[in-house]
Amino acid sequence: MDFICYRHPGWNPQIRPAESTRPWMDATPEQFAYRCLPLNIANAHGWEVLSPCDVQACWTGGRGVEDVLVRVDQSVPQDLRPVSLFGQGTITFHIQGLFRTPPGWNLWVGGSPNRNKDAIAPLTGVVETDWSPYTFTMNWQFTRRNHWVRFAAGEPICFVFPVQRDALENLQPKFVPMESAPDVMDQFRKWSESRNAFQAEVTRNPPRTPADKWQKRYYRGLDMHDRTPAADHRSKLRLKPFVEGTPSAEQTVRLDIAPERLGEALAGAVKALRNGAGAAGAVEALTAAGIPEEVADAVVARAVGQRD
Repeated sequence: MDFICYRHPGWNPQIRPAESTRPWMDATPEQFAYRCLPLNIANAHGWEVLSPCDVQACWTGGRGVEDVLVRVDQSVPQDLRPVSLFGQGTITFHIQGLFRTPPGWNLWVGGSPNRNKDAIAPLTGVVETDWSPYTFTMNWQFTRRNHWVRFAAGEPICFVFPVQRDALENLQPKFVPMESAPDVMDQFRKWSESRNAFQAEVTRNPPRTPADKWQKRYYRGLDMHDRTPAADHRSKLRLKPFVEGTPSAEQTVRLDIAPERLGEALAGAVKALRNGAGAAGAVEALTAAGIPEEVADAVVARAVGQRD
């Protein structure tokens, strides 16, 4: 799938795959914070937009635009300078890029996870970037008055990653008694006992190496039966950088079709091919279910080609 950043003439956004490291995690004893895989994955779960210049800012405590002071070197072009735009103790960074995601995908916009900054906090938004012709800004809100905050040139000021628009709304949250799922209950019990026994052993006989101070089962993607239930388990993210290019000829198409209806359409397409109705009959079966004709043509052509 394409994740596009359109650049207007003169724009030069600095965007990179987010780093998994954090200075405060480096500073923990034996860097133990990196043993937490969920932290590592969250750190690298998107792309970071970097500050184009060195800036210092201070909030004097009021709610007006004039109550945020911004200092930027005079050599920095005006369109690259962060500004006090909305008041309410906020500073605004203009993002030089018009992002475009596949159909049905939004863009989560906020601050880099687990990268806290003293006296100021990032504001978060979700933007429908599959259709919007509008750029967005990245805003930070001061949490302490009369304290100067610095953003260094090249420092991450914005963090983005695509999310499917209807994914959350399609989830059905449920409370379920654990005892109704015997395997879940059994694995939880074994994990709890194993963790307690491991921690007791570490206390009695401190390991010689840092790696032996944690169990690493989750890190390795193992359940309590030593199975790997998730074939696509990740212990590290490897996101691609933005490069020069053009939109792919084959665009991702969103299908809002109920699974039952889609199943009937596929069954009808298979039947058409088997009964000699050919590709046209298969395409007709798919389009009757609401699948766009260009998508149906591509699906049937691919299927027929593979069958031949």
